[in-house]
Amino acid sequence: MPLFVKSKKIESSFAPDADVVLYHGDVKDFLATIPNDTVSLVITSPPYNLGKEYEDRVSIGKYLETQSGIIAQLYRVLREDGSICWQVGNFVEDGQVLPLDIYYYPIFKKLGLFLRNRIIWHFEHGLHASKRFSGRYETILWFTKSDDYVFNLDPVRVPSKYPGKRHFKGPNKGKPSGNPLGKNPSDLWKIVAQDWNAEIWEIPNVKANHPEKTIHPCQFPIELVERCILALTNEDDWVFDPYAGVGSTLIAATKHNRRAMGCEKESEYVAIARQRLAAFFNGELAIRPLGKPVFVPTGKEKVSQIPDEWKRNATKRARWHTSTN
Repeated sequence: MPLFVKSKKIESSFAPDADVVLYHGDVKDFLATIPNDTVSLVITSPPYNLGKEYEDRVSIGKYLETQSGIIAQLYRVLREDGSICWQVGNFVEDGQVLPLDIYYYPIFKKLGLFLRNRIIWHFEHGLHASKRFSGRYETILWFTKSDDYVFNLDPVRVPSKYPGKRHFKGPNKGKPSGNPLGKNPSDLWKIVAQDWNAEIWEIPNVKANHPEKTIHPCQFPIELVERCILALTNEDDWVFDPYAGVGSTLIAATKHNRRAMGCEKESEYVAIARQRLAAFFNGELAIRPLGKPVFVPTGKEKVSQIPDEWKRNATKRARWHTSTN
């Protein structure tokens, strides 16, 4: 039975007239119900085979083989002008890092997809490593199905650094050389106070103090999805997350008047996703605002101050840096 929340119909299986579809089950079963050329944007963060509580850890080869079959079906349901945004981190085995985006690339290329950007998502917090540098980024591979794809530049323009710059020669000499709506962001995105600036996206990951935090250990920030949706889809398009988790993609899509569908096999996450969707439609869901500056400590907070026990070591480090420069 569909769930109705403030005139929004949330179906549990694919329905062409649904506002939101949240399927509880295996992604392969759900994909079989979706017609060809339906989805405008596939965006997801697939299981990384890291042995999380919702994963069964298998060999990297078996893992990629399974994913390859699913990606082939995602290609089938993707519209000709559609995009896939595949967000992954690293697979770590015996202390060695295997960058998953590199392993995924040939899977997509074999299908004939076109890589438009390799976007870096940077975040400040995470697990600390002891025998290598702590990982603080993940990547988004943005592929299109064809050369004729949706790309809406205006919603993602950023303020020009020099809006007063003018043409110095030619027929437009003396006229402003930029765009009044802002500049085209480069392929290095840094999301800070000025929003999009480069292909490094500095969006906080969803940890303890994040307003969107649930029990999911690897939760997608809604803000990360919003940027892809605004640039790569139009209103009323279908956005699909094959590993929907607690529903962040569904919320981001509906927030911007897109239709959304997702698939999740963990019943606990499906229940949380439904609760979050209901809270969103009722105006009660806490969401980190799009483009909000990343918090920078002032130095006055107690937790940002150097403990007295460490001050001697800090002085030694300062002297060492001075002597080596």
